[in-house]
Amino acid sequence: MSAVFEPREEPGRKVSAAFAALVHIALAALLIYGIRWQTAPPAAVEVELVRAVPAPPSPAILPPRPEPAPVPKLEPKPEPKPEPKVEPKPAPPKPDIAIKEKPKPKAEPKPEPKPKPKAEPKPEPDRASRQLMAEALKREQQQIEARKAEQELAQVIASQAASARNKAAADYIGKIKGKIKGNIVLPPDIKGNPEAIFDVVQLPSGEILSVKLRKSSGHAAYDSAVERAILKSSPLPKPEQGDLFSRSLELKFRPLEE
Repeated sequence: MSAVFEPREEPGRKVSAAFAALVHIALAALLIYGIRWQTAPPAAVEVELVRAVPAPPSPAILPPRPEPAPVPKLEPKPEPKPEPKVEPKPAPPKPDIAIKEKPKPKAEPKPEPKPKPKAEPKPEPDRASRQLMAEALKREQQQIEARKAEQELAQVIASQAASARNKAAADYIGKIKGKIKGNIVLPPDIKGNPEAIFDVVQLPSGEILSVKLRKSSGHAAYDSAVERAILKSSPLPKPEQGDLFSRSLELKFRPLEE
């Protein structure tokens, strides 16, 4: 047979549990009371101070009483003035349907012009000043005439120089054309006096570099004859004045030209 062990209750267990519960309740009560005691405001303490009243002096020592000051008379307050009654404003009159003409503004009078101040007469120069002015004017007139004469003389000289240059250039071209014409062999069937124009490029020595027909005479045989004559005339005559030399020449030829 197996033995069965039943648990036994320990002695004093219930007592210790009850004691512990009482201790917890007491601690909770102390905590609640302590919190309430700290949060409650302290009671106010009132203290009444009493000032000691001095004993009244003897009649012999008291000074004479001053006379009471006169009581100021109170003037009656003025009665308030009655407020004026505000009468209602009358309604504005209704505008007339008919349009009234506006009055024309009056023309303001024009201000009278102020008189101009009279110019003071300039003092007349004396005799010596007039003489000096006349001499200066005469010298200026002479200078103007001299400059004018110089300009006219320069124009005459320039015109003469241009004429002389043109004559020298014409003589130079005439020599060139004269040499070329001596080498032209006219074709037998040419009619009229047609003109052929050639552009010739030469060196300073007169040697011909190129010949180009600019305008044909209309006769091919005559154009070819002139071109052969130009090439045959190289070198061309030189000008008497070196500044008349031109690298490019324009030469015109006619069969009946002298």
